[in-house]
Amino acid sequence: MDVFRLTGPAQLAGTIDVRGAKNSVLKLMAVSLLAVGRTTITNVPAILDVRIMVELLVRLGCEVDYDATEGIVSIDVPAEVGIQADYELVRAMRASISVLGPLTARMRAAHVALPGGDAIGSRGLDMHQAGLETLGAVVHLDHGYFV
Repeated sequence: MDVFRLTGPAQLAGTIDVRGAKNSVLKLMAVSLLAVGRTTITNVPAILDVRIMVELLVRLGCEVDYDATEGIVSIDVPAEVGIQADYELVRAMRASISVLGPLTARMRAAHVALPGGDAIGSRGLDMHQAGLETLGAVVHLDHGYFV
């Protein structure tokens, strides 16, 4: 494992810019479904997965402004959003499963396809199902969809 080892009496000082992380921003975008109104996220990386999540939220009924150059996404969530996550978008990106919990919490129902995305291998989704069931939801698979 690589490490940074700093020795000596000198103190470090200064600032660094930390780039936005894909895995964090995608979950923040999904969790915006929990609150009616506008959520603004900064330091958003300009990557395909963010554009896919933007489109998924738009198809659920949100108004989304994404400025890839500035790294800002603004999501306006209406009082009622759709419960059916678009199959093609969910299959295109594994992180799309992140809308399952917020949709279930807000709308008391959700239909989200089993996600696709990367080819890292089979990663279980049973933790999503178990988490929702622990919170009282009835979850089952129906023709490739979490319902």
